[in-house]
Amino acid sequence: MDIGHNVVNSTDGFNAQPEMKILKSIAVALLVLPGILFATETSRAIAEPGPNASPISLNELASKADLVAVAQVKDTDYLYTRAFPSEGSAYLKILIAYKHNQPDEDIIEVYDKGLHPNECYFENPTVLEEGRRFLVFFRHDPDDPRNYLGLAEGCALEIFVTGDNRYALKFPITGIDLADELDALVNEYNFRDSYALITDEDLTPSVRDEMLEDGLIIPYQDEFKYTRGVDLSAIRKLISAEALKTDRFKTPLDNKGYK
Repeated sequence: MDIGHNVVNSTDGFNAQPEMKILKSIAVALLVLPGILFATETSRAIAEPGPNASPISLNELASKADLVAVAQVKDTDYLYTRAFPSEGSAYLKILIAYKHNQPDEDIIEVYDKGLHPNECYFENPTVLEEGRRFLVFFRHDPDDPRNYLGLAEGCALEIFVTGDNRYALKFPITGIDLADELDALVNEYNFRDSYALITDEDLTPSVRDEMLEDGLIIPYQDEFKYTRGVDLSAIRKLISAEALKTDRFKTPLDNKGYK
């Protein structure tokens, strides 16, 4: 067993007989096994689907959220596990607010922890890049109401800038399993957004070939480029005024997460 072998070799001046090495290996295994089992059960629990795994409409997302906005990632501060974020915060700049009971907020903090369905982690832009833009649906963090959390169904839909400087949701839609039928709203665009480019390594061959056949991407220099999207004004019409209502007397910080 590698664990026992490593422990024995790391003990200075230890010159055990084979029987002693076996006994030490067994002892180490007994000590380590409960931790392995606990970690396995924890990982299994994290991987369980959320309570609401069915598709959700944009209107219902907006109703559940405390903040609905177009926002751009400015920075992140994450802990990483095997190159994947596992805890920490992202900092986003609000570009357009549709539902917001903190009008003085400009930069918001969005926290997440653990590996679970519909995580709310964001890619950190480099110094030379603009951050990605998203249509976001956040709720106040009840443990720290100055921060936001994602919804159980997901938190963000990516947006590209079009050739005429409009916003459009990337299509095909990723990030949230939407119940809305959006196919009739899809338009063809010549995006002028660097994030509309995707490399061959980011697509499986079958997905790449299907998207090429459907005209959803086209070859562009040494990469591929998205060609379809849904204008943000059309998306806005799918969300009712009622879903975007906020309680003006409800602001973070009392014992329920608001003061």
